[in-house]
Order: sequence, then C-alpha cells, then structure tokens
Amino acid sequence: MKQLKLLISLLLTCVVILGFAPTASAFCGFYVAKADTKLYNKASQVVIARDENKTVLTMANDFQGEVKDFAIVVPVPTVLQKEQVRVAKPSIIERLDAFSAPRLVEYFDSDPCADYDNIRRPLPMAAPRAGVQQLSEMARDRNLGVTVEARFNVGEYDILILSAKESGGLETWLNRNGYKIPRGAKALLKPYIRQNMKFFVAKVNLDKFATSGYQNLRPLQIAYESPKFMLPIRLGMINATTEQDLIAYILSPKGQAEVTNYRTVKVPSGNNIPVYVKQEFGDFYKSMFQTSYLKEDRKVAFLEYAWDMGSCDPCSAEPLNNEELKDAGVFWLEKNPSGVAPIPPGSFRRPPIVSNNVFITRLHVRYTRDKFPEDLMFQTTANTENFQGRYVLQHPFTGEAKCSAAREYKRGLNKRYEQEAQTLAKLTNWNIQDIRRKMKLNGQAALSWWQRG
Repeated sequence: MKQLKLLISLLLTCVVILGFAPTASAFCGFYVAKADTKLYNKASQVVIARDENKTVLTMANDFQGEVKDFAIVVPVPTVLQKEQVRVAKPSIIERLDAFSAPRLVEYFDSDPCADYDNIRRPLPMAAPRAGVQQLSEMARDRNLGVTVEARFNVGEYDILILSAKESGGLETWLNRNGYKIPRGAKALLKPYIRQNMKFFVAKVNLDKFATSGYQNLRPLQIAYESPKFMLPIRLGMINATTEQDLIAYILSPKGQAEVTNYRTVKVPSGNNIPVYVKQEFGDFYKSMFQTSYLKEDRKVAFLEYAWDMGSCDPCSAEPLNNEELKDAGVFWLEKNPSGVAPIPPGSFRRPPIVSNNVFITRLHVRYTRDKFPEDLMFQTTANTENFQGRYVLQHPFTGEAKCSAAREYKRGLNKRYEQEAQTLAKLTNWNIQDIRRKMKLNGQAALSWWQRG
C-alpha cells in the first residue's frame, strides 16, 4: 500500500513558562517526526467505532504471501448479514495512524540577551493513507456440529458466518473446506464456542481479486450490536513464537477508552532528549517502548494518544474530515457537520476545534500467550483529557551573546545536556557513555570530568 502523503502548512504559537522544558499543558512545538506503525515489521491494526451497544470494527490487512493462502477467522457476537460487512479504504487506517502516532517536536532557545515577553515561537510545521452435492455437504457439516448461518461475497472476499457446537468439529470443518488455519486452533476456539459466539470466516475470491485492480487485500469492516465491547486476540497467538504488536484506534462520542481486564498505562511523554535523536527517532521510540513494556511486566495496554478529532497540537497529520470519519466507521456524526476548515498559509491560529463529537484513543498492546490469557475487554469513559506520546528536542541558542544573562545561560547548558543524557538512558536502557559521546559529536558542550559520574 502506498502511504498517503499529507502536506500541512501551519504556524503555531505557544505560550510557555521560560526555562528548559515546556509546561505540561503546552503541547505545541515544531513537529519533526512521528513513530507510526511502519516502525514494526508486523503490527496488527484495528479501528473500533463504538457508541452504546453498536460497534463498527475495521480490520487492517497485513497478510504477506500468496492471496490464495489468505484466511481469517474472527469470533463475533451475532450472525452478520451481507449489509453489515463491507470492504474499507486502506487509506483510512493510514490516516488514523498518521494522526495519532507518537511524535517528536523541537523548540529553539531564544537569545538570552534579547528582551522578550515569555513567548517562544516555534517554526512552521514541515510536510509531514442446493443440489445433491450441497445437501450432502450440509449433512456432513451437521455431523461436525457446524452450521453455515450465512454465506455471501463482499468485494474480493468470500464470507461465511458459522456457528459450532464443539471446537474439534469446527477445526475439522475449516481444514476440509480449504481454510489454512494453524495447528492447535482447537484449544483457542473452544472458549468462543462456550460463549455461543459465531465465527466470521473470510478467504479471497481469486477471480474477483484478479479483476479488482488492487495490488493488496483491503481491510474488512463489520457492523454489529452487542453489549460486549471486546477484541478477540487469542486466535492470533496460535503458534506465535515472539511478541505481537496490536494498535487499536478506538473512536467514541464520549472520551477516552481503556482496557478493563488489563492495566492501561500512558507511554512516557513530554521528556526532553538530546537533539541528535532527531536522526534516530524510530530507534529511540522502539527502544523506549520495549523498556516500558518490560518495566510493566509485559502485561499492560499502553495509551499512545487521546484527543478530540476536531483538532491536533502539534499536528503530525491534519484531522480527518467527516467523510473520512464515516469511512472509519463513525456512524453518529451530526446531520450537517461543518467539517474541518483549511488554515490559510501563514496563519498563526491553531487548527479549529470542530464539533464532530469524535474522540480517538490509540492503544498499543504488545502481547504473548502467557501474559495475555484473555481477550481484550474495553470500556469508554467520560475522560476527555488530551494526551500524546511526545518527545522534545531543545536546541541551544548558537548566536553571539555577550551579556551577563548569556554567560549564566551557557554555564547551565552542560547541566541541561547531562540531564538529557540521563533521561535518554533511563527511557531506552541505552549506554549512557555512548549517549554522551554522540552528544559531543553533535556539537554540544563537552562535560567536565567531574560531571561524567
């Protein structure tokens, strides 16, 4: 899939308290880079738009291999009809990823000798996706305890909705009918059958795919009503030998969503780190996330982003418009929403907050069978606090300055650099001596021997 390219031209102005770090409430800054899902070799992505008991679930397709071998089995709470299933646009998931990704921002120190009024002005944002045979088959299916509740085609997919009485029969049925599911599925199918859940089963219709003109399989989107607000992840663990990453974008008219059967914790955020990390932000974020994952004993869901979707600050991608939100499964939009108005070039105002009544929560779960023995259970809350995984580069003033304030400013830089180095080492578990060497090579002031520790 081609990554959707977004061009954003926007100038933001933030009021912050002077000093080393911006205040917690001042998100702002000059957007530099984002930690999107391209950092991971394979990360599953789902979009869940939910209001009351109604859910629209969009499943991104990261299948790699021959399309003839593709098969997906998803437990669902009810029997779905054709009208409840559709093929979604791949660009919608790319847009949500870009909008909510953890981000790197930078500030530039002012001239310490200049007379200023406590306003730090960041630069403009840079440019930042039934015959006899059939009757025989039905009898054989009944012997296995499997019933085909519905059968239809959507786009390039052949869809079945199955119910089953026991997991062994379902596993046998799937194998007999050409679904290449991994060995060991029986044990993981059993709990869903006990809960009387149905099974959404899809494989590729090769003829339709060949004439579709698409190079990759598109996401599948299903709509259903159920009091259960959950995401089945256990089937994805069959024969998994390493940790798996899941990014869930949860859209709600209320506020933040959280996992209820595991702890939900925020990723570290707002930290000032050395400026050389600008060239290594992807490596930094992966190491920082892994360090946090281990620190939390590998059994939490991480909150990476939470925001009203009518605005962003700073923007790593512009907010989704109402048509895009509908494509993402949002079904509760107002009848005549105003949409997000474009910002005139050179304007100092922030993106307008639009009353589209959509709040996004981005949750990142890294899971294994031993640490996540249960499927993910969610709830939405009334908490509308904004949060983002955000990391700050603070560039020193490099111009000529000869006043007493400048001398004091320069004396404080070494202490500041050392604090940045220690913060980076703590976040990533990188060797602090390597960090200090890189900081020196990037033109930052050298540390005296008694400061190195």
